[in-house]
Amino acid sequence: MEEILYEVNEGVGVVTFNRPQARNALTFGMYSRLAAICRDAPKADSLKAIIVCGAGDKAFAAGTDIAQFRNFSSAQDALDYEKQMDEVLGAVERCSVPTIAAIHGACTGGGAGIAAACDLRIAATDFRFGFPIARTLGNCLSVENLSRLVALIGAGRTREIIFTARLVAAEEAHSIGLISEVLEDREAVMARAREMADLIAGFAPLTLQATKEGLRRLRSKQADLDDHDLVTLCYTSEDFKEGLEAFLAKRKPDWKGR
Repeated sequence: MEEILYEVNEGVGVVTFNRPQARNALTFGMYSRLAAICRDAPKADSLKAIIVCGAGDKAFAAGTDIAQFRNFSSAQDALDYEKQMDEVLGAVERCSVPTIAAIHGACTGGGAGIAAACDLRIAATDFRFGFPIARTLGNCLSVENLSRLVALIGAGRTREIIFTARLVAAEEAHSIGLISEVLEDREAVMARAREMADLIAGFAPLTLQATKEGLRRLRSKQADLDDHDLVTLCYTSEDFKEGLEAFLAKRKPDWKGR
């Protein structure tokens, strides 16, 4: 079964994360495929917008497939992973056509990062958004990813949702501008996403492209900082190894702060 489905119909591309049995947890290959689709968008002359969604009824995407972290053995593994994440999310931001995240269920970790990098976000009532890493793995977000959240919801709320490891529900997300609309279920979200994509398809593409890039430059200017020490601190720690094993064993981690 293909982990990512992609089809274009009447100028609108639909990317579907297709691991419903794993709540659409993202493999490294899925990240790479999403980035390639976004980078190749200019080559598709008829493409006007891209919708990103998750298969099944449980999740948009429940973060990175945790088992893949078991292969990490050095600081470079951590730095390479965060570099890949920044490149993937950067590709979504730089996509030449508007991107719409059509979200239902869990939208956490890497999935939340992808949604935050999209231009527009609409969600079903079962939407749950967050980065519960302080409770689960004990890793951290890169400065680039933090800046994407801050640009959306502000530094105070970003700090609060990460420090408390809580998930933001649909109504709160709508009230703080994280999502623009709340709909009944996945079917309604997908129908509305298509309606929005068709609307956008009729507008001046250069206006949309210039606005996307201008906003990206505003955000990225504030995130041009070296965070290798922070990434290495978390990913090479005993706590990260403990968090990983505890997550896979479905038990509470025993944090040591080292």
